[in-house]
Amino acid sequence: MNFKLRPWTLADLDSLVKYANNAAIAQFMTDQFPHPYTSEHGQNFIGFATSNTPSKIFAIEVNGEAAGGIGIHPQTDIYRKNAELGYWLGEPYWGQGIITQAIGQMVAFAFQNLDVERIFARPFGSNKASQRVLEKAGFVLEAHLIKTLYKNGNFEDELIYAVRRPKL
Repeated sequence: MNFKLRPWTLADLDSLVKYANNAAIAQFMTDQFPHPYTSEHGQNFIGFATSNTPSKIFAIEVNGEAAGGIGIHPQTDIYRKNAELGYWLGEPYWGQGIITQAIGQMVAFAFQNLDVERIFARPFGSNKASQRVLEKAGFVLEAHLIKTLYKNGNFEDELIYAVRRPKL
């Protein structure tokens, strides 16, 4: 399926709320991604996503709508050669290969534009779909932390997947 990564704009607010207001997505996100997801949440997020230049947080546009998001978050201090990858996609587009391809594009973007050697993602232990897409995108499981996440009254395992800058 065709998609593109592009910067967020305020014109994306309605589609952002439409796709983000989904408990099936929120269950695997940090509590900063609320449910229900309101227009106010969307406005705050778009303001945050558009506050950095150059942008490192992009909309995943499918069929002319912002149907998901993906971002690369450079770390600081002793972690400064690392960046965290975060992403989500609207449920109607699950299982179509979009996120795997989007991850590949973001990894290439990060290694071309950022001074990082490692990109990591931290899916929930119960999020098998996210684990599969990371593996398809070349990420390797580096750690399995037992019951470190607390979401919706339950403890969850945290997995750490990573990919390293290719050696030339």
